[in-house]
Amino acid sequence: MPTDRRQKLLIIVGPTASGKSDLAVALAENYDGEIISADSRQVYRGLDIGTGKITSAEMRGVRHYALDIADAADSRRRFTVADWKRAAESAISDISSRGKLPIVCGGTGFYVQALANNREYPDIDVDPDEQSMLESEPSENLLAELRRLDPRRAASMQTPSEAANRRHLARAILIARELGAVPAIDPADGSRSDRYDILLIGIRIPDDELKERIRRRLEARLDGGMIDEARRLHEDQPRGIGLSYERMNNLGLEYRYLAKFLRGEIPRERLTEILATKIWQYARRQKTWFKRDPRINWFAPTDLSAIRQSIETWLHSSAD
Repeated sequence: MPTDRRQKLLIIVGPTASGKSDLAVALAENYDGEIISADSRQVYRGLDIGTGKITSAEMRGVRHYALDIADAADSRRRFTVADWKRAAESAISDISSRGKLPIVCGGTGFYVQALANNREYPDIDVDPDEQSMLESEPSENLLAELRRLDPRRAASMQTPSEAANRRHLARAILIARELGAVPAIDPADGSRSDRYDILLIGIRIPDDELKERIRRRLEARLDGGMIDEARRLHEDQPRGIGLSYERMNNLGLEYRYLAKFLRGEIPRERLTEILATKIWQYARRQKTWFKRDPRINWFAPTDLSAIRQSIETWLHSSAD
């Protein structure tokens, strides 16, 4: 590729269960690409069914990156957005060096923004004992401390689940203590990457259809062994390779409520309904995040010809 042009980078985003992974594989097959996952929980080994991680069969021979690169049970080393950005940039270099198209695909807006806006996030050296000590405090105490240190960041935690997440609160407090404040997060930031010529494709689905997709996929995962996966992840803990219930809670969504089920706090007959509701709420937050980025070109998942036309035009254009 000529040195005076920025590297082409295709990014596919959208809410959970919207069909991003299938689309990315189809486009990778069509444009000789390889895929980098942008999912904050699929980076962890063993978290497969619960996260909806793409299977080898579903990859159809297309190489994927940033899957299974971290240990979820390692309480002394938490995977950060800075870690993911480094892994993604390394993968992009590898993919492009072989003349292939790098395709980022995922629903973690924080990850996508870090790459698309070329943001540098603080990768501070956190004392794991200090973080664990903070995480043992009630969330209301942590939120009060964050308000004292960084009122803007505390105010940005708008939903009850965000304000009660002790791991995120503890991390924000440690960053604020180190830097004075947590750097602002805004997906609508007009900055852009100096390294990449990016095309952002978003998958948009009507709410009723998305709810039905979420439920069908959830039921398939529950029937496909998601509960057994969560039980194995926890029961391995005495050997030092599994997850405590507290860690499962911190991982959120499916694993949080599977942990509650395994502890006997949720009956099996209510588990599907609770998870379907929580996953739908998460999908709505994803939609809100991505909606704020004006660079995203939105398509229905069935608009393959329009998506391909957009990509063709972009591929044959030159970056400034």
